[in-house]
Amino acid sequence: MVAVRSFSRRAPASPKKLRLILDEVRGKRVDEAMSILRFMASPHSELIAKAVRSAAANAENNYDMDPRRLRVIEAFAGDAEKLRRMRPRARGRGDIIRKRSANITIMVEEEEN
Repeated sequence: MVAVRSFSRRAPASPKKLRLILDEVRGKRVDEAMSILRFMASPHSELIAKAVRSAAANAENNYDMDPRRLRVIEAFAGDAEKLRRMRPRARGRGDIIRKRSANITIMVEEEEN
């Protein structure tokens, strides 16, 4: 079978927080993963749900796969570009604030009967 990928670049969340959510989704069927993400308390679950929906749509439209038989086989988040900001501190010093972002990758594959 062919695996279909979906990318979400520069998602405004740290990869460490996203990996906790992706661990819950990995290995699940797409409809089951979407229901898990819908009721998850984290606001970052919407970013992952969007990537899962995109992967399912890619599989359905580009490869004529049945969306009810798709399974998430791989899900990971890597580092993307960090925004660096400065926060003024005492005695004329400054601290660097790193606003992290992530690249989310979701791979789905059609289950065999």
